[in-house]
Amino acid sequence: MIQIKRAYEKPQAKDGCRILVDRLWPRGRSKEDLKVKVWIKEIAPSAELRRWFQHVPERFKEFKKRYLQELKANPEAVAKLREFIKKYQTVTLIYGAREIEYNNASVLKDYLNAYVN
Repeated sequence: MIQIKRAYEKPQAKDGCRILVDRLWPRGRSKEDLKVKVWIKEIAPSAELRRWFQHVPERFKEFKKRYLQELKANPEAVAKLREFIKKYQTVTLIYGAREIEYNNASVLKDYLNAYVN
């Protein structure tokens, strides 16, 4: 099972393997607070795409399209993440954005679910 969770929410046992999927470390969070197994920053959107998007809901459709293109062009990072998905029953993708619907982790979750199934 793949799920997503904000970095500012309290870690729980039901999170399983917690993987940070942002390019930048979440502001104000320590390694101890975040309790992530691994940080795969290369799976995150490029800095250019992230700056363009700025979590503006009206840009999400185009952001998703561009981010999916980046994921397809980055098979090594996707393969690295898929290894954790194979190894753990539950994987939680951790992201720092305030926006709970329009973020890279939601796109990544859908992409991985389609890829895995």
